[in-house]
Amino acid sequence: MDEVKQLVTDIKNGNLKPIYFLMGEESYYIDKISNFIETTVLAEEERGFNQMVLYGRDVAIDEIVSNAKRYPMMAEYQVVIVKEAQDLSRTIEKLAAYAQNPQPTTVLVVNYKYKKIDKRKALYKSLKKTGVVYESKKLYENQVADWIRRVLTPKKYTISPKAAQMLVEFLGTDLSKINNELEKLQIILPKGTEITPEHIEKNIGISKDYNNFELRKAIGEKNIIKAHKIVNYFADNPKDNPMVVTVSLLFSFFSQLLQLHGLSDKSPRHVASALKVNPYFVNDYLTAARHYPMRKVSMVISILREFDLKSKGVGASAVPQGDLLKELLVKILN
Repeated sequence: MDEVKQLVTDIKNGNLKPIYFLMGEESYYIDKISNFIETTVLAEEERGFNQMVLYGRDVAIDEIVSNAKRYPMMAEYQVVIVKEAQDLSRTIEKLAAYAQNPQPTTVLVVNYKYKKIDKRKALYKSLKKTGVVYESKKLYENQVADWIRRVLTPKKYTISPKAAQMLVEFLGTDLSKINNELEKLQIILPKGTEITPEHIEKNIGISKDYNNFELRKAIGEKNIIKAHKIVNYFADNPKDNPMVVTVSLLFSFFSQLLQLHGLSDKSPRHVASALKVNPYFVNDYLTAARHYPMRKVSMVISILREFDLKSKGVGASAVPQGDLLKELLVKILN
């Protein structure tokens, strides 16, 4: 995020590079940087003659280079943006010759999503000398809640830890999807609002009571009645609550419990740091650790591996997912 801020600041200050090669698994920042260049480098009246958007599936490298070598008309720069450039992965190295000596009056932006170029080859080495190579890396799940808070802060919003966790568990680590939902909430809610689980439930449709976060908490507390209620809800709504996601999240939770049992220092601050969890949730882990000694945690992890295979049809192809989930819960709580 700091690297993106520096890129944006440089562009605002007119410190432009002839090539911006934006690559990596996380598309959110690739789109953000590309869109910022598209809307700010040229004045609106200059864009008609001096700004071009190409798509990887429709062009060849030679065409991109030909357009990049043109001179701007009645403007200091021209901007050439290549979207979906990953469709050119087989021939992208041909861009190396242009990257060695790019047109100084052209700002070429290459959006190379979900992939990376080989850093050992000529293209990468040339780009590092003459332009900018930005690699947008996928965030780990435990980093996304903090990212949500940092995105909301300059916009004068806050979010409760549980609400942030609900978004992560429902939408995963796709920052674009999460940002879309946050923008919807910002349209509805006034500045200064703390986004709560109730806001998430009402406006996004994620139940604040029947979700994987609440199931994990109920299992950790050995709240049998609540856990069964949630699992029954999941069984009745399998499309919104796929078993493979539930098993994955429970596996992560019990793996963290195993790590917790191995800690010599179980102070809340150290636990939060070691498990890479928000301090708000540390008590949930400490409570679960009391209910599940190390030996039981190891057994549960084995059970979860077994049911992960079953949920994918291995050894239980005819069993409904809801029934498998109910059986899994019984085995965990037994």
